Amino acid sequence: MTRQARLTLLLYPFGAGAAAVNLFFASLILSWAGAPVLPPGWAVFGGALLGIPPTWLFAGHIDRLMREAEPRD
Repeated sequence: MTRQARLTLLLYPFGAGAAAVNLFFASLILSWAGAPVLPPGWAVFGGALLGIPPTWLFAGHIDRLMREAEPRD
């Protein structure tokens, strides 16, 4: 398993939680325009799905920073 994959698994709960909160708040903002408010359970499910790609990208960024900080021979 690559370091990026391990970092992704470690950071996934935070990425999924952030995506769920953002999805729920986006539905609250859209409710001003007449859209229905997303139930919190659906927001958690949507966050679990939508949180994967940003977490993978962020883990890749952290992996690159870690490689850059490693001492060179």
